[in-house]
Amino acid sequence: MDSLTALFVPGMGGALFHLLLWCPLLALAVDWWLGEPPVAWHPVVWMGQALQWGGERLAPLSPVARDWKGFWLAALFWCALAAIVLIVAAYLQHGALMLPGLLAVAVLALLLKPLLAWRMLHDEVLAVELALSQSLPAGRAQLARLVSRDVSALSAVQVRESAIESLAENLNDSVVAPLFWFALLGLPGAALYRLANTADAMWGYPGMRGGRYWQWAGKWAARADDVLSWLPARITALLLVLGAQGLRLSTLARQARKTPSPNSGWPMAAMALVLDVRLAKPGVYALHSKGRRAGPLDTRRAARAGTRAVLALVPVVAAIQLLVALAFSAWMQT
Repeated sequence: MDSLTALFVPGMGGALFHLLLWCPLLALAVDWWLGEPPVAWHPVVWMGQALQWGGERLAPLSPVARDWKGFWLAALFWCALAAIVLIVAAYLQHGALMLPGLLAVAVLALLLKPLLAWRMLHDEVLAVELALSQSLPAGRAQLARLVSRDVSALSAVQVRESAIESLAENLNDSVVAPLFWFALLGLPGAALYRLANTADAMWGYPGMRGGRYWQWAGKWAARADDVLSWLPARITALLLVLGAQGLRLSTLARQARKTPSPNSGWPMAAMALVLDVRLAKPGVYALHSKGRRAGPLDTRRAARAGTRAVLALVPVVAAIQLLVALAFSAWMQT
């Protein structure tokens, strides 16, 4: 009881807990009201630029069999970037927490905001449906802003399915996982996750891409993202199916395992089951194959389901923060 009480009374433990507790909610509010910061000031863009610079020097121009040298050099570069990100984020968080009360909350929330992005994802997915209502080529062009797959041969239904899949997968990558790691490790945790996720997007897909061979150079980035996304992806799926009637978790797990990724299948399968639609990547997987074809209204239903999941995430993050604070307080008293 003493450790719990210490969190809610004046003093360093209670003050720090209250500051961190309000930051995710305020960051989400800023995200919804203001959207993304300018590209020139966006930390995730900076991460991408650093990864681009490193990739151009580390990944070979042609296939190399068992390229252990490329693997370890890329891994070391990733670790060096991770160390820089952690140090800078820890320094910024420390500076923010030295500010008085509400100002500390506001500054830390503004620092957290660029590391999550629900408004942009929500709007971009709905923009695919709007473009699709104009023409199939317009829908494909809008979808190409969201996904890395070839969209040139997709039908209207496949474009819609891909947009809904992207919303579900990126709900984890852009919202749930950053806030999960913020709850555990503060701003450094959220920043590290966004670096790992950005590195996976840029380096993690094997084979030739962008004139470089990533079969070996991208392995570390892909596995690091898999590890850091493992639990958040499953939390995202549970948030999406929260309140769904008659949905068995065994069914969700069975559908999630149909995708090659150990993580992205979970939120995508959850979205397919909640909407009762079939979501598929041609020649790779089909989730909830007995579901109906996705229609125009299903994109909006998916966006609403995502918003509900984001709102349900807030108390989950607060609960994780409370457990972390209790553990830290108990450790300090030993």
